[in-house]
Amino acid sequence: MLPPHPGTAVTTRRARAAFETEPDIDVAGEAANGREGIDRAAALEVDIVLMDLRMPEMDGVTAITALRHSHPHIKVLVLTTFDGDSDVLPAIEAGATGYLLKDAPTDELLRAVRAAAAGEPVLSPSVAGRLMGQVRRPVKAALTDRELQVLALVADGASNRQAAAKLFISEASIKTHLLHIYDKLGVRDRAAAVGEGYRRGLLS
Repeated sequence: MLPPHPGTAVTTRRARAAFETEPDIDVAGEAANGREGIDRAAALEVDIVLMDLRMPEMDGVTAITALRHSHPHIKVLVLTTFDGDSDVLPAIEAGATGYLLKDAPTDELLRAVRAAAAGEPVLSPSVAGRLMGQVRRPVKAALTDRELQVLALVADGASNRQAAAKLFISEASIKTHLLHIYDKLGVRDRAAAVGEGYRRGLLS
């Protein structure tokens, strides 16, 4: 299928109801989770997928990434209730064409699907505001070599004591380095620091 008849896979009940009366939009199918969504989108040869982010078996960001690699022509429009920085940025970076919240008015949803079919990016106002806020934040200083060493050890599962022993420094120094790492990466704990480290390519 090609525009102006964009097929959509992975829809919500409200979205399906909105599309039923639109002659230029065909609902090709639905899926219960991310993995099924990828399979059905490929099998049905759809143009657009409406994707949630929090799903069983495979989350939305992982599914978006997989679709972009296997079927780059399929546009993914995120339709979710989550609009935090930890949700929006990964989805956009994974390749989502647009990002809407589930409480978006029906006419906004329809415009978004048609815009996505035309290859135009679509963002809800609140999401656009968050992205602007990210762009306007001052850039944090890069991690030092020692901070990178500490982050790598933490990623390997080392405790503060183990990291201190391996680097021949005190546990207090490790804690100080971790605080600096948290501040520079904009996170609050070890797990988030490791995740952000991988996302930024600081860890491999």
